[in-house]
Amino acid sequence: MAESESLRDRLVDVGVELLEEVGAAHLGLRAITRAAGVSHGAPRRYFPTHRALLAAIAARGFADLAALFTAVDAESPRERLARMSDGYIAFAARRPEMFALMFRHDLLEGSGENLRSVTLPLFARFAELIGAAAASGAPDPRDRATALWTNLHGIATAQANRSLRLVAPGADVGALVARALAVHLA
Repeated sequence: MAESESLRDRLVDVGVELLEEVGAAHLGLRAITRAAGVSHGAPRRYFPTHRALLAAIAARGFADLAALFTAVDAESPRERLARMSDGYIAFAARRPEMFALMFRHDLLEGSGENLRSVTLPLFARFAELIGAAAASGAPDPRDRATALWTNLHGIATAQANRSLRLVAPGADVGALVARALAVHLA
């Protein structure tokens, strides 16, 4: 059992490394097996489809993002949200290919990896913090969380794919994040 877990983990490790080098569009099973030093058929035992392997790779990204959020230390919910938001943007900028894969539901849906078991608790915690940080009498925290997350995701995506500097040269990403938080928590 440990040997099979080790091979599965190695395939995912190699996939994570290659993802950052070549991107999801060029991350094939053959490239992963070649880099892992195993036969082309080896992944089929653990990943019946290419989509299943991509989802396992994305799961690593979500685990890393969850760890980043868990490590945020702040006294107030508002400050915790601000630091988590900054961390989200930094994660996207530092690992753009992983970030892109993590949100490619068209590639990952139906993979059998159950990514929702990671993503939904992250979002629920985000909504909980918004409920605690928002002005009293504010609308439903989940609605606010959706609006804020989509705003942050847009900033993160524009920053990660370097389009932000084209449309807003010299834009202060931290100021954009702070403005988004202020708007959605008012």
